Amino acid sequence: MRPPLRAVATLAAVAALLTGCGSGDDWSQPRPKPSPVGALGTGFVDPTDPPKPEGTVTPRPGSWNSVHPPKGYRVVLLTTGDDAPTKALVKAVEEWADDEDVDLRTVVPKDAHDFVPSIDRAVKMSPDLIVSAGNDLIDPLAMVTASHLSQQFLVVGAEVAEPTENVTAADWSGASFRGEGLGMSSTYDANSFTAERCAAAIRAGVAAVLHDLTGIVIWLDQP
Repeated sequence: MRPPLRAVATLAAVAALLTGCGSGDDWSQPRPKPSPVGALGTGFVDPTDPPKPEGTVTPRPGSWNSVHPPKGYRVVLLTTGDDAPTKALVKAVEEWADDEDVDLRTVVPKDAHDFVPSIDRAVKMSPDLIVSAGNDLIDPLAMVTASHLSQQFLVVGAEVAEPTENVTAADWSGASFRGEGLGMSSTYDANSFTAERCAAAIRAGVAAVLHDLTGIVIWLDQP
């Protein structure tokens, strides 16, 4: 006896839904290390003098423009703070993810006590990259990132004072917050967090990470 057509249609719809959730939305399955689409332009780094660990590079403006993440690149945006600079960074990351067809998920700590646990939650999601936006996360990142060397982190608009090989930063003189009780830099300027500068930070930072130029600071001051 054949099942009613309505039952067949319902089963087909459920199967399709489960298949969709198990493929595009499931981050639990391991996959190969992501490769960049496109190459770094002349002037991003000096090929005869590659950056040293914890070193700083000042790439030529736009030398990262031809680099794109692969489709479905998995990124967790870890962010806290309602200040204008942090909001500008978050907007830049979200717009970049939309433009590049990135699979973006966001983790926002509930309060200061949740900073370190929120980083752990982001790591357990197994993203290709964790992007941090917000000065209050710098010291917690310094505490945690060395314990997760297989996970890549990108800090935008600030930097960790002594980064490990998996922590890259995209920074400039108007940002340059480093934590560790050092206070705000004398050159800090909230007005320097323009849409253009924040967009450059996420794009240049991701371009560096995709090309294994990690554990360094990408300095975005214009020449």
